[in-house]
Amino acid sequence: MRTLIITEFISLDGVVDSPGGGSHPRAGWTFKDVAFDLAAYEIKGREQAEATAMLLGRVSYDEFAPVWPTMADFAEYNAMPKYVVSTTLTDPEWNNTTVLRSLDDVAALKETAGGPIIVHGSARLAQGLAAAGLVDRYHLLEFPIVLGGGKRLFAEEGAQVAKLELVEHAAYSNGIRLAVYDVVR
Repeated sequence: MRTLIITEFISLDGVVDSPGGGSHPRAGWTFKDVAFDLAAYEIKGREQAEATAMLLGRVSYDEFAPVWPTMADFAEYNAMPKYVVSTTLTDPEWNNTTVLRSLDDVAALKETAGGPIIVHGSARLAQGLAAAGLVDRYHLLEFPIVLGGGKRLFAEEGAQVAKLELVEHAAYSNGIRLAVYDVVR
């Protein structure tokens, strides 16, 4: 069984909305509001090196697909298989992309041979994956900022209770904290 990893930039109040850009009023809060410390992003390089597939929701796909293929920093992601959970996407243009129609399709993907599947962005997808019991690990870079509102990683209502085990943590000079949690089953 493949490991499904949710990776997020997250504010102290649990918001994951528009960390690099987007529709949130404070879009870009990861680089506009917090000093840069390269060490805090080391996990991003590890994720790209270790992942064997990427899973996205439709909105994240629409935001990443026009940009990431042009960025040398994402060469491994651009080459690996990508899966988009969508009921409306019919002809994805990003190379090596397959559309999955449901969380049942994601569960079937987890049963295939291969290494970790990384989920970037996609708050609503992350909530659905968690509710379906499909998440195995969380990689969270917590930023020292309170946004007050926006899409959250964990649903406020109807969320499934999950016990998490901290397996890695670090703190950086700019106040960012890394927390890696395994889901305990």
